[in-house]
Amino acid sequence: MSKPHEHRVRVRYGETDQMGVVHHANYLSYMEDGRTRLMADLGCSYAELERDGFGLPVRRAELRYWAAAHYDEVLVVRTSVKGMRAASVTFEYEIHNEAGTRIATGVIELACVNLKTEERKPVALPAELRSLLS
Repeated sequence: MSKPHEHRVRVRYGETDQMGVVHHANYLSYMEDGRTRLMADLGCSYAELERDGFGLPVRRAELRYWAAAHYDEVLVVRTSVKGMRAASVTFEYEIHNEAGTRIATGVIELACVNLKTEERKPVALPAELRSLLS
């Protein structure tokens, strides 16, 4: 991808602690939102993939926190494809507030598995998905 996909999310009260600061676990949800919006905007949805028998479970997740995000703040989630292997895809994320302050960065690797078998063994990424993400 030439430039990162951008998705905006407003921090909800339930995502914060008593001081109004976003709880660290919520950044994974923000990244998932960014990833699913990127895929949907490219014409591929998780629901379609699953109907076709493919799952994309998280294999690895890395987060780095740079500054706190707060209740009612609008965050910009920038998502890009970092790389693809035969049976996995890796996404890279930057989360900033609207003022431009870097809040968090991360990397998430997804494996591609066959949902039609009980073992859910890794399988090659579908050619159409690979093409969309290239």
